[in-house]
Amino acid sequence: MLRGLVYAARTRIALICALALMLLVSGCARHTAARLPAPPARIGSTETGIASWYGVPYHGRPSASGEIFDMEKLTAAHPALPFQTWVEVTNLSNGKQVDVRITDRGPFVRGRIIDLSMAAARELDIVRTGTARVRLIVINPPVNPPPVKALEDNPQTPVAGYAVQVGAFSDSSRAETFRDTLLYSDARVVERQGDRALWRVLVGHALTFQAATALAAEVEKTTGQAMVVKE
Repeated sequence: MLRGLVYAARTRIALICALALMLLVSGCARHTAARLPAPPARIGSTETGIASWYGVPYHGRPSASGEIFDMEKLTAAHPALPFQTWVEVTNLSNGKQVDVRITDRGPFVRGRIIDLSMAAARELDIVRTGTARVRLIVINPPVNPPPVKALEDNPQTPVAGYAVQVGAFSDSSRAETFRDTLLYSDARVVERQGDRALWRVLVGHALTFQAATALAAEVEKTTGQAMVVKE
């Protein structure tokens, strides 16, 4: 009987040691996997879907990669491709192409596969329409890529308080109706007090004069009028 008890005790100890060893190995495996770098995108892999674009109010703000987003550079946001991946984007409706570098995450709208900078959208001629069906192809980086400046190397873009006025109405309901036709997510109606009430439709917020001027040039293509104003 004593021999049986000893055998049972040894069996329990062996099982406990085996379980502890399994937990240790499993924990180490998880720890190691978490440190593995993301594999590079496969050159030549393709994707087809809807592209959109973004500019203000994200211009001058940090992107998901740590770079300061510049809407006048050929960059883009993608849900999964590693940062610094280069992608050739083709507008399937007109055949125009542009090469962009992935620096951000997005878009976060179902059915869209890439969010282009305003400069890239201009190359594909989709600023006015806002979206387009495109084909993406992962390509090799250019021989002399533009320098990448990290967040710590870029001072925050100074806030100068400019916006772009795209309309002014004496009737608030007309101003709101016009605002709803715009493709800009930050379009808003602002009342100006004076001799008579006036409702202005603005896009962009806290922009530098240079950024506001660039935005006004793009907005004017779709609205027929746009002017830089002080907020």
